[in-house]
Amino acid sequence: MVSKENFKRIAENRQVRHEYFIEESYEVGIELFGTEVKSLRAGAVSLKDSWVDIENGELIVKQMHISPYEKGNIFNRDPMRERRLLMHKKDILRLFGLCKQQGYTLIPISLYFKGSYVKMLLGLCKGKKLYDKREDAAKKAAKRDVERAIKESNK
Repeated sequence: MVSKENFKRIAENRQVRHEYFIEESYEVGIELFGTEVKSLRAGAVSLKDSWVDIENGELIVKQMHISPYEKGNIFNRDPMRERRLLMHKKDILRLFGLCKQQGYTLIPISLYFKGSYVKMLLGLCKGKKLYDKREDAAKKAAKRDVERAIKESNK
């Protein structure tokens, strides 16, 4: 497990847990330029609506927005450019098979620093139907009611 002093969360895609069932998660590296890393240190990133595609045997993250670094001038890159993710080839091929045959999709869950490296937690997800979302909301409400009743009975 990652020790607390080497781990700093940059961004999290909270909508993923509501919209998808997360079957598996993977820690992958991400290929970035210097000014993009400086923007990440400032927390100027959005994972909302981002997703991962497999092209030519490589993982590519799309629709991830990293704001341009304020002092970066000519070295800034396009904020919405496609970025390559770093993972072992055999794992990429396994994910490719799952995505094509079983209807899974790859969604970024969170972005964080692990030591001096930027890492992404990538989820192998299956979409929830409307009734699944309602069921989850009902379970959360029931759990909240039980906790509230226990808290009031302890007074």
